[in-house]
Amino acid sequence: MHKPYFILFCFYTSFSFAQQTRFEKSNGTETATYFETISYYKALDKASDNILMKEGGMSDAGYPLHIVLVSTDKSFNPTEWHKKNKVVIMINNGIHPGEPDGIDASMMLIRNIKNRKIVLPVNVVLAVIPVYNIGGCLNRNAVTRVNQNGPVEYGFRGNSQNLDLNRDFTKNDSKEAKAFAKLFHWLNPDIFIDNHVSDGADYQHTMTLITTQYEKLGATAGNWLRNVFEPQIYVGMKEKKWDLIPYVEFDGADLNKGINMFYETPRYSSGYAALFGTFSFIPETHMLKPYKQRVLSTYDLMETFINKASANASELLAIRKKAASEMIVQKQFPLKWNIDKQKNSSITFKGYEQDSALSEVTGLTKMFYNRNKPYSKEVKFFNYFMAENGIEKPKAYIIPAGWYDVVERLELNGIKTRRLLNDTIMSVSFYRIDEYKSRSIPYEKHHGNYAVKTTKFLENTTFLKGDYVVELNQPGNRYIIEMLEPTGDDSFFAWNFFDAILQQKEGYSDYRWEDIAADVLKKDIVLQQKLAAKKTAEPEFTKNVPAILNYIYKNSVYYEKAHMRYPVYRVE
Repeated sequence: MHKPYFILFCFYTSFSFAQQTRFEKSNGTETATYFETISYYKALDKASDNILMKEGGMSDAGYPLHIVLVSTDKSFNPTEWHKKNKVVIMINNGIHPGEPDGIDASMMLIRNIKNRKIVLPVNVVLAVIPVYNIGGCLNRNAVTRVNQNGPVEYGFRGNSQNLDLNRDFTKNDSKEAKAFAKLFHWLNPDIFIDNHVSDGADYQHTMTLITTQYEKLGATAGNWLRNVFEPQIYVGMKEKKWDLIPYVEFDGADLNKGINMFYETPRYSSGYAALFGTFSFIPETHMLKPYKQRVLSTYDLMETFINKASANASELLAIRKKAASEMIVQKQFPLKWNIDKQKNSSITFKGYEQDSALSEVTGLTKMFYNRNKPYSKEVKFFNYFMAENGIEKPKAYIIPAGWYDVVERLELNGIKTRRLLNDTIMSVSFYRIDEYKSRSIPYEKHHGNYAVKTTKFLENTTFLKGDYVVELNQPGNRYIIEMLEPTGDDSFFAWNFFDAILQQKEGYSDYRWEDIAADVLKKDIVLQQKLAAKKTAEPEFTKNVPAILNYIYKNSVYYEKAHMRYPVYRVE
């Protein structure tokens, strides 16, 4: 062999070998490290004009969040993509780095697009986050996913603050969530996919799928997703020999009662994306299936999404545009949803019979799924929701300047605000917090508020120069309402951003207030009547001196207005 040809042969051989992922080299038993993943994408970026890797914002781990863009026409401008009617698919990997299936599957997917083993349709572009939870990915171990079958080593669920990033999409405690929000709104994806691995029961299926709640998208987009697009994904996976089913949210439960669709509040990635009209999905491979099988099913699912998005591109984009227009003029926005048990779909569930045996650990009976007893049965799937807690959309919200951390998060999510140029008196409505409960155990750095009850009041209020106005004529209307209405599941109030109003700042000494209270009662006939009525209705109240004094105080001008007064005002 002539020397130049030998050198050329060695070059192509080594380049081909270098393109293999750690997953492939290990025959499907290992996952790439964070640094291997980023180096791999850098090499693909250099090798192809159709691939560009960009840095986003910084993560809590001190490393930048990356986004890998793949476009057939070498254009990497999302504004231009949307003008050219391309479907933008955003894929997120490693939000839980102990569930790394998407990390390895995406590396192979983009390499195979580069090598033309897969043809990326001209009307589809990809935006892939290689590793979202970088701190968790760097924290590799082999034991924390005790329920899971491989890979050999993997990352940890918590990030560098020990936060679960799939609970951080509305509260934005992490730098990752802030960086993600900027990337998400820069891309404005039509489809969002967040790759995961399940926990829970044992069954035969390798891949399950959480589809965003149809009703939350509105009738136009929701019905199209339910009846047109989602069924095609299931057919496409069937053609690839995978029995895809909806995410199975049970562990030893009675399947005769059916399976509920996952209720995704905005703290989760898919629930967050849905607030902005994006068709969003969370693939959940089954934890006990071999790692190789899980990664390959994730690969095939992403390829299926690409192909079906291309085939439905014109209709998908038209539906999403129509839904966005409808949302801007929508008057009522539900904040809560409950499963409608009067409606259901049917799925073919392939499971294993539950069995029992003597436990070597406890010496008592244990339950297990007997893989020698597989079965297939039709199961009710409750995937219809009823809307509750409907909120009438105001013309605008006004937020006093002191609550800037809330405003910063609104603006981070593409919400337009303006500031008052002068002190202004306006007629507005506001809420008083009548009741609420707080979690007794910390959850993701918070003791969240729930079971919130309010009363609405109308008044003329003085606002100061610099206070913020948020008008409700924006593409992010649903996000604005979900976050600023205090009774929302994942509102800023629910996540403790307004807890300062729950603490009374001023008070009184009983002996001092006694004299003033007497004067207050003499001058306020209405309060006299209210106090008398309360004494008549509650005999025990008449014997409680502190309670009587406090009642008079809270119904007098001396009681501070800020206590329990929700500081976000509605322009009706």
